Amino acid sequence: MYGEHTPQPASPANASSAWPGIRRYSRRTVLWAALVIFMLASVAAVFIYRARSASATVEYLTATITEGPVTKTVTATGTVNPVLTIIVGSYVSGVIQSISCDFNTQVKKGQICAEIDPRPYQTAVDSATAELQNAKAQLTKDQAALTYAKVAYLRDKKLVQPGYVTKDALDAAHSSYDGAVAQVQLDRASIASREAVLRAAVINLGYTDIISPVNGTVVSRNVTIGQTVAASFQTPTLFLIATDMTVMQVDTNVSESDIGGIRMGQKASFHVESFPDQRFDATVVQVRQAPQTVQNVVTYDVVIGVDNKQLLLKPGMTATARIIIEARPQVLRVPDQALRFVPGNIAPATQASQPAPQVWKLVDKRAVPVPVTLGLDDDSFSEVLGGNLKPGDVVIVGERRDAARASPTPRLNL
Repeated sequence: MYGEHTPQPASPANASSAWPGIRRYSRRTVLWAALVIFMLASVAAVFIYRARSASATVEYLTATITEGPVTKTVTATGTVNPVLTIIVGSYVSGVIQSISCDFNTQVKKGQICAEIDPRPYQTAVDSATAELQNAKAQLTKDQAALTYAKVAYLRDKKLVQPGYVTKDALDAAHSSYDGAVAQVQLDRASIASREAVLRAAVINLGYTDIISPVNGTVVSRNVTIGQTVAASFQTPTLFLIATDMTVMQVDTNVSESDIGGIRMGQKASFHVESFPDQRFDATVVQVRQAPQTVQNVVTYDVVIGVDNKQLLLKPGMTATARIIIEARPQVLRVPDQALRFVPGNIAPATQASQPAPQVWKLVDKRAVPVPVTLGLDDDSFSEVLGGNLKPGDVVIVGERRDAARASPTPRLNL
């Protein structure tokens, strides 16, 4: 019919233009709904995981409270050295003519170890001896002249009054006498000087014999036969002699953070690489005040004395020393690991609020906190001065959860 109008279905373009806000409103709603669902699912997953983890089996690692020693020590490294090492050098220069001492030679005080060619110094002795004899002969001659001058002066003195000798002749005789007296004194001074030169020459000749000044053992020989030693600017070192190898010392370097607790007479022990299974007992004999800076670390030399009657220790060995600062021979002690343990279900804020040290004691398979009062600590055990602990009590040092029974972390599939 011409008067009727048949409606046509709207196209998508027409629908969007007819309802412009419907599409935008639907996307915003879907996004908010998805976010809320995700948050609820996450909270539920965490709650379920905690609930299942709380029911997992916890296995405690334990230790037993015991009685035993607690020893605080300082560890340092050092070098084994003889107590006294004598440097034997040469005062004069020359060629080494003979050597009678070698490494490890046992020497006595006054024993000749080497000899420098003595001929140049013997020549100096002979020359000084001849000059001394010449000076003595001159003294004898001048003493005879003095005797004559004295007799002449006394004779002229008696003849001047009768007029047989003039006053001028008497004065000349007196002057000759005074000159003879002065010449004799000069000759005596010259003799003393020549004697000093001769003594110096004899001393230098004696220095050609290199003599051990002490009883000991030769630990180093630095010369050979035919070698020329020069003592013009610095005394050359020919031998090193250790006075007594049965008593040794360890020179250790202790840092400034540990030196405050070290005193003379404290017990110590050390090991050397040559005898790793043997412990050498020692005693602190000296704490030297001179600081030494090694790689910006200030250290002090602590000398440890040790008996070496078996001659096992050699000079130069590297020693790892352990100096006992303080010791408790038999006390109630707790492992330091137990003091650091805190159960996993304790919040960090709760841990920090504990003002005093405590351990967790295992009672009926439950962890029970026990406050303790501590004394000496040696980094492995701590002395227990007070607390509800006794030998045989079991304390917790760690925990381990049973992974087989604990549920894995849930995963969300969105």
